Amino acid sequence: MAFPRVSAVIFLILLIGSLSLLCIGVFALYQTTETHQNNEEYVEGKIVAIGSKMDFELVTEAGQHLHFSCSNSCRAFMTHMQRHFYEHAMTYVFYVEGSKNHLIAVDVD
Repeated sequence: MAFPRVSAVIFLILLIGSLSLLCIGVFALYQTTETHQNNEEYVEGKIVAIGSKMDFELVTEAGQHLHFSCSNSCRAFMTHMQRHFYEHAMTYVFYVEGSKNHLIAVDVD
């Protein structure tokens, strides 16, 4: 009698685990497609300077220096950006181009 109960518990744990992973995967896919606009571009590089006006400078692997201003959504990532700055970590910046080729960072990772 104990074997059917044990197998039922194992089956239930596996069912709950697989459904949880499925839900997390669907949510992550939805969040990635919904958060970025169609006119956004992205660039990767290293942050070399962070200014006091919520702006920063990024250097790409090709050596190109890009200056970004933070949008309202980007301001939430300031501590994350500072960590990337101190660690010299690769940073992905999603941005839109404003007037006069002004780059506005929307998301920083």
